[in-house]
Amino acid sequence: MHILLKNVKIIAPSSPLHGQQKDISIQNGIIHQVADNLEDDRATVISGNNLHVSAGWMDIFAHFCDPGQEHKEDLYSGVKAAATGGFTTVMVVPNTQPALHTKPQIEYVLSKTRHTSVNVLPIGAATKNVEGTGLAEMYEMHQTGAVAFSDGLKPVQSPGLLLKALQYIKAFDGTLIQLPDDHSISAHGLMHEGIYSTQLGMPGKPALAEELIIQRDIELAKYADSRIHFTGVSTRKSVELIAAAKAAGVKVTCSVTPYHLSLTDALLINYDTHLKVNPPLRSADDVQALQEAVLQGTIDCFATHHLPQDWDAKQVEFEYAKNGMIGLESCFGVLRRYLPQLPLEQLITMLTEKPRSIFKQPQPALEEGAAANLTIFDPESEWEFTTAHIASRSKNSAYLGHQLKGKVIAIVNNGQLNK
Repeated sequence: MHILLKNVKIIAPSSPLHGQQKDISIQNGIIHQVADNLEDDRATVISGNNLHVSAGWMDIFAHFCDPGQEHKEDLYSGVKAAATGGFTTVMVVPNTQPALHTKPQIEYVLSKTRHTSVNVLPIGAATKNVEGTGLAEMYEMHQTGAVAFSDGLKPVQSPGLLLKALQYIKAFDGTLIQLPDDHSISAHGLMHEGIYSTQLGMPGKPALAEELIIQRDIELAKYADSRIHFTGVSTRKSVELIAAAKAAGVKVTCSVTPYHLSLTDALLINYDTHLKVNPPLRSADDVQALQEAVLQGTIDCFATHHLPQDWDAKQVEFEYAKNGMIGLESCFGVLRRYLPQLPLEQLITMLTEKPRSIFKQPQPALEEGAAANLTIFDPESEWEFTTAHIASRSKNSAYLGHQLKGKVIAIVNNGQLNK
């Protein structure tokens, strides 16, 4: 396949081509030529005003629900959602049925997605069947292709077991991912504990449930001298704890969701179940703190927490609705719309280089002779997010009807064009 990108601005901070306006010729999955005024009669041409290109984007925490709940999402629809959102690499959580907790389950994900336009990388379960009672065979899963370890949506509650996991993964310099949530404190909470939970008469989930786990796990990672990544951080104190740990030399990194950067608990006034997520939407002060932490570099990268739910899981009373929203297709538009002060170069670095660095994935090169792993986008395009922009099997997004900024045009990866 021949592809020709016409007059695209290159965003690749570590490349000498960064900031240049060029044509890019791609032949059989390889960047053949980067120059001015290229022509190719056999090529599929991508052109337009204000087109930008970067290395392919990477998401580190998404749920493709396959195997077990394919009516919400399957690996192929998940790939389509990722490609629509500009992602060429996605790490998927192990909370499937059965869980991704053995070698055959890791092989299933890898073999089923091997020939797609998106690299789907499984996160292996840290404990057997993500039940939090005994360690899973992490070394075997690592050898098979698991890129990190986590119990995903059900974070490890036992400090002793988490310490064993952190010590275990040191054998191969692995990384453990925690979604910080102390279930013994937050079990019955439906939203952030604060003035709005009081006004709405809903049980609150205190920030303490998140901050205690972060504080505890930082100490465990420090003791084990092992790598831990917190995803879905959502409070001011959480980022302060992580900043202090980084300064002290602890091997800790963190990511934030687009919705925690843009939405607050005040929006729950209408009991919109699309806004029911875990960790919950926090206060305006927390959102401001998260935005500042992104700008300052305390937060390393973004994670969509793409969590498809079918119609029945959301069209019920708030108390009974399932947590989560989809996020792959809207990610870039939300970040550009609600975080306009973030320089484009820094945003792209947080979508490309940073996540790959944390999880030891090869960095795609934007140069002649390299395999084409690219995202093409218009960072200034204004558009309304509708169900027509959703490739996921599920439509549970709180951003439907929102005006977003920054639109994905296409991805090129694994010799395929998705637009």
